[in-house]
Amino acid sequence: MNGPAILAHQVEAYHQWKKELIRQISRYRLWLQDNDLYSDDVSERIRRGVELLIEDELTIAFVGEYSRGKTELINALFFSEYGQRMLPSEAGRTTMCPTELFFDRANGSNYVQLLPIETREGELSLQELRRHPEHWIRYELDEDDPDTMRAVLAEVSRVRSVSPQQARRYGFSEAMLEADRDTPGNVLIPSWRSARISIRHPLFERGLRILDTPGLNALGSEPELTVSLLPAAHAILFLLSADTGVTASDMTIWKEHIDTENADHRAGRFAVLNKIDSLWDELRPDEEVRQSIARVQHTTASQLGLKDEDVIPVSAKQGLTAKARDDNGLLQRSELPELERLLVGRILKQKEELITQSLINDLLGMLQNSQAAMQSRLAGLEEERQACTGNTVDRQALRRLADRAQTDYDFYYRKLITLRSSRRLMQSQGDILTDMVSEERFNAHASAVHNMMKKSWTSAGMSQAMDHFFELLENDLQNLLAEGRLAERMVEAIYRRYNQDTRARHLEPIPLRAGRHIIAVRELRKRAVRFRRAPGNLLREQNQLIRRFFQVMVTEARTLHERVRRDVERWPGEALLPIMQYSMEQKQLLEHQVRRIRDMVRSDRDGKAERERLTNTISDLRKQLELADAMQRQIRRPAPTLSQQKVVNISGIA
Repeated sequence: MNGPAILAHQVEAYHQWKKELIRQISRYRLWLQDNDLYSDDVSERIRRGVELLIEDELTIAFVGEYSRGKTELINALFFSEYGQRMLPSEAGRTTMCPTELFFDRANGSNYVQLLPIETREGELSLQELRRHPEHWIRYELDEDDPDTMRAVLAEVSRVRSVSPQQARRYGFSEAMLEADRDTPGNVLIPSWRSARISIRHPLFERGLRILDTPGLNALGSEPELTVSLLPAAHAILFLLSADTGVTASDMTIWKEHIDTENADHRAGRFAVLNKIDSLWDELRPDEEVRQSIARVQHTTASQLGLKDEDVIPVSAKQGLTAKARDDNGLLQRSELPELERLLVGRILKQKEELITQSLINDLLGMLQNSQAAMQSRLAGLEEERQACTGNTVDRQALRRLADRAQTDYDFYYRKLITLRSSRRLMQSQGDILTDMVSEERFNAHASAVHNMMKKSWTSAGMSQAMDHFFELLENDLQNLLAEGRLAERMVEAIYRRYNQDTRARHLEPIPLRAGRHIIAVRELRKRAVRFRRAPGNLLREQNQLIRRFFQVMVTEARTLHERVRRDVERWPGEALLPIMQYSMEQKQLLEHQVRRIRDMVRSDRDGKAERERLTNTISDLRKQLELADAMQRQIRRPAPTLSQQKVVNISGIA
């Protein structure tokens, strides 16, 4: 497969894999309904699984100092079919504000939204402003008119002239700004705080999201980039220039904003050594040029603490030119296809593994429950058929079967009553857990810290107040963890008793997993230390610093807190769901069996007719089990980049 098709082909394969999973989940829902095994609890669990797949996104952040070729690389990877640079990337026309590229699948339209730089003086955080479209300026984009669309997109590079004092109020470091030659004494700052570009592109339609960031000055002046957006990206592509190597400002960005302990770049951090065409030399043999590039690659890897293979040499400029001119030789020389292979092989694979480990395991566990219930129904029907020999019906044998089925039904009926009682107890325990992470509690912490900060007149006092905020949050989560462990032990005891009393040896409790939230708060606390030590924040006036802290750090903490609260509110209802589902399915099947057998006992039909009817029912049931097996095989089919594995390895499933 040639370079231009690699990324598009694999993202499309990933999308089709998810579509097939959604189709199988829908088939499973209908299968449950057809076999009287459906319930509200199972329905809710299935709905969340489908939502996870539909809303799934993959975010790649392009980070680097000015003039390293970030936007040029984005043009080469995603917009070469237009035959021109759609995003401004030529000299003097670079991206000046953080820019997100995606496709608004809900709205289904192309547009660019621009957030005026003046909003930095307001009370709303960048995250909150996303929910208020009235603060943004919007332009529609016509994909059938690339020239006009390109002119509109050039807005992201617009700058404005302001006084140094105004620049400082907006959070910029004056020393890192360009002087305005037309207005002596003024400096140039971005006109926009943020840009959001929704554009119909096959990869963006499939859930790919790109974050294009400006240089070091912008990273330092927009803390939400480094506190929230960059750490949440699935992968980071760190752009460097082959003709300069790793400069001091490059290393500052790498150490302070990328290679940090608190980032969640699960798919990896990679350095892209751009502009390798600056090392091309027609007077030197190709082998010497390759060795020269390899030396720069190795040196860069050593400086950044990466493996050599995680430093990818490319020429974005030549790659874009090659794609626009359909020059495969130049494309191969630009090494852009190698970068596309890395995006596929490392980043997409990580997303596939995440879906496999969470959704697919959960779905297969539910399907296994349903199959076990159907196997029980099949065994009961086989016994009923044995009672129909020759031309007679052995009504005594049927009565024994009915009595046994009734006993089993009564057992599962009592189990459900006990489990519902346990669930109410769990809900009471859940109320205790929820109180520990309630919105009111968070607001009280935020208010107390706000008052502390207002009364602090020294940098040390402000730092102590900020740190105290995270101490309060972490203490709450530590208490949640301790109380949650007690609740989990109670759930484990319920499962042990249940598994001892039934044939459901495969059922396992769903854990609360509160510990991961403590880790997240500790990571956010580390980011807060970096936030308050940033030079721009050390020099801020007290009111400005308080506002900035609440806009950035408290807003991010609130988002994390809401995530914890959702998990805690949902867990008590989910913890017992596997055994609730199994008991309900067994009860429903046994209820049908008792009714069916007693109808047979009262019926005047002969044994042959009953045997024929049961044979047909058994045949239908086996077809339903075959359907379940087919669904399981489809669900367990490996994801596109995991295709070397024959099946998904699921604990407890053969």
